[in-house]
Amino acid sequence: MSVKIRLTRMGSRKQPFYRIIVADIRSPRDGRFIEKIGIYDPKSDPSIIEVNKEKALDWIKKGAKPTNTVQKLFDKIGLEK
Repeated sequence: MSVKIRLTRMGSRKQPFYRIIVADIRSPRDGRFIEKIGIYDPKSDPSIIEVNKEKALDWIKKGAKPTNTVQKLFDKIGLEK
């Protein structure tokens, strides 16, 4: 089973915020997920990025690969592999 760390869209029209989740790659974007590990709100000033670093690192050690966008968010908050 391949697992990705990716974003799922929440919120209303024109007011999006995102959950950072761990999900099977075959699941739809807003569908089933394994675990929620954080949130990202790009509309606030400054943007809010909250991640449970312990869970994120644990999933990366287990083989989960972050998407490009999530990897950029991890770099912003200083999450190292």
